[in-house]
Amino acid sequence: MGNAYGFIEIQGVVPAMTALDIMCKTANVELATWERKLGGRLVTLIVQGDVSAVTQAVETAAKNGIKKPAVQGIIANPHPEIVRLVQKSASRFKDAEAMEKM
Repeated sequence: MGNAYGFIEIQGVVPAMTALDIMCKTANVELATWERKLGGRLVTLIVQGDVSAVTQAVETAAKNGIKKPAVQGIIANPHPEIVRLVQKSASRFKDAEAMEKM
């Protein structure tokens, strides 16, 4: 889906889930992957979609979320190495889902 990634790094799991909900409801984006650092105190969400949808989603979540993000960014037409890193991160969840189905 799409040709852009949007990133939001925010403190706390609840603010992160709220930001993700806002992003997905605002524009046609989907969660690519997410990372938790510092025991979940810092959460990075990565959504994907077309450039305009990702931009709208990230900006709306940053403005209207219950907590302001520590940082946010958008990468249009990401380099193949960036795509590989995001896919590697996402594969952790796909592997976990496959194990649960067994």
